[in-house]
Amino acid sequence: MIKKIAWNTFKNTGNVDTFLEFKQIKELEEQKHEQKVEQNGDNKIEWNNNL
Repeated sequence: MIKKIAWNTFKNTGNVDTFLEFKQIKELEEQKHEQKVEQNGDNKIEWNNNL
């Protein structure tokens, strides 16, 4: 979703800085998600393995 917003913003404005900022936001969100999974474990995978 963020990638699509970034691309559309870049196409409309031609400002590559805006695209790069959105890209950084996406990377930060992915890192936050990975940290959350590491802290809490991935319960969905554990549940599926118990079947």
